[in-house]
Amino acid sequence: METSTGKPYVVGMDIGGTNTVMGIVDQQGNILATDAVKTGQYEQVEEYVEAVCAKLIPLIEEHGGAENFRGMGIGAPNANYYRGTIEQAPNLPWKGIVPLAEMFRQKIGIPVAMTNDANAAALGEMTYGAARGMKDFIMITLGTGVGSGIVINGQMVYGHDGFAGELGHVCVDRSPEARQCGCGRRGCLETYCSATGVARTAREVMGEELTSKEVYDAAVKGDELALEIFRRTGETLGRAIVDFIAFSSPEAIILFGGLTKAGDYLMRPLREAVDAYVMSIYKGKARILLSELKDADVAVLGASALGWEAG
Repeated sequence: METSTGKPYVVGMDIGGTNTVMGIVDQQGNILATDAVKTGQYEQVEEYVEAVCAKLIPLIEEHGGAENFRGMGIGAPNANYYRGTIEQAPNLPWKGIVPLAEMFRQKIGIPVAMTNDANAAALGEMTYGAARGMKDFIMITLGTGVGSGIVINGQMVYGHDGFAGELGHVCVDRSPEARQCGCGRRGCLETYCSATGVARTAREVMGEELTSKEVYDAAVKGDELALEIFRRTGETLGRAIVDFIAFSSPEAIILFGGLTKAGDYLMRPLREAVDAYVMSIYKGKARILLSELKDADVAVLGASALGWEAG
């Protein structure tokens, strides 16, 4: 990371469908200060930027002001690395093409770079977590949606337009009854293996409106239907991972996000599905790992890596 300018800090920010977390990060990867806002409560992106800056600018001032900051990195759903825009994000309230990087640059006065939130998580994991030293791995984020960051030969895969690697929108069900996805298609992995996907399965299996956390709590108590929900979710994700392994033959698949807190309820059927369905030439090669970093930290740290490049 280039720090010869003498600017010792960057901002890292993770925009999720539910929460936005921002942090001040130093050259050693220490998160010195954080704050957060609720993403979904701002229907107008201008109001959202104002709310974030109301919390972020005081943190910047506490660390010497904008002149001490190399840049700001943002991880966000459907973010275009090349253009600094969020485009047609199904899990965010702002539709169309949103020039978010430029909006923050004008408000804060430092360079801003942006990438997909799952790509940011992959960068954080590669720099500070379970993917240290790896050159070929896939990061899968299991939150409000399902995101992914693909690293091949040590390089993040962006594609020609900045949108490569949307594995959450790989189709896993082509039946007429396949679930409607926020992207406009049916049967996407995200509709089955995200936190909201678990809630949809619960509605089908248990006939109740439950959150993924409530399904987990029921599973801990031995509820057979709750255990079945996680079995289905893990098997569906495992079958999809088999296809991802065939695509890039990664050293590891790293899982990150709130749904991973289900532990063995999710991971056992997932690993069983991978073992059962993976091609023989890949068998036993790709490790299935959980992120080593805190949920908020990995994305903030990953986004902060872009901040050093932005300056």
